[in-house]
Amino acid sequence: MKKTILSLWLLLSCSVFAMAQSLEDAVHKLDGAASVKDYEALEKTFVTLTGQQPNNWLPWYYAAYCNAKIGFLYQEDGDKIEPYSVKGEEQIGRAQSLLDSTKQKQELSEVLTVASMVNRTKVFINPMTYGRKYGMISEKYLQQALQLVPDNPRALYVRAWVKYHTPKMWGGDKPLAKELAEKSLGLLAKDKAGAVPHWGKAEDEALLGKFR
Repeated sequence: MKKTILSLWLLLSCSVFAMAQSLEDAVHKLDGAASVKDYEALEKTFVTLTGQQPNNWLPWYYAAYCNAKIGFLYQEDGDKIEPYSVKGEEQIGRAQSLLDSTKQKQELSEVLTVASMVNRTKVFINPMTYGRKYGMISEKYLQQALQLVPDNPRALYVRAWVKYHTPKMWGGDKPLAKELAEKSLGLLAKDKAGAVPHWGKAEDEALLGKFR
């Protein structure tokens, strides 16, 4: 009986380890993603992982992040964005539902940052029609993310992006965008690779490249 219990425990431990490795492997691939096809393939991987890890917020978070990134890549071609923004909104909502908002402030800040990005993609669909509504929702989520963790480098990057791309008459501020992106990049140096969110370096560098 003891041998049977030990065997089951070892099997369960191996299974948990394998799932953790699968998530980490997928995140490692995400670090090198650049194209719509890259993000589409990885989104499917993360959705599969949600079934294997039903109580883990990270697979849902990364699936939503992939859809947000696709929306940003398609921002000049708004007709293609809606299916991704719809999926992203549902997925980030699922991620948030798995968090304890009173105890997991860092995690919630990460989720709200991606929620802001997802709603920003809705603006790209048709800025004249959706800009005011979803721009305000995106801003609300970003403010909440920064209130929870003021030094969240990913939230700081999104704030920098918004400040850079918003016209000055509506609150845009390119010098502030540069300052925020530099701060974000410095904070990212402290992040460690793994399954937890650590993206942002490439995004900050791309934004800072516009100032050279």
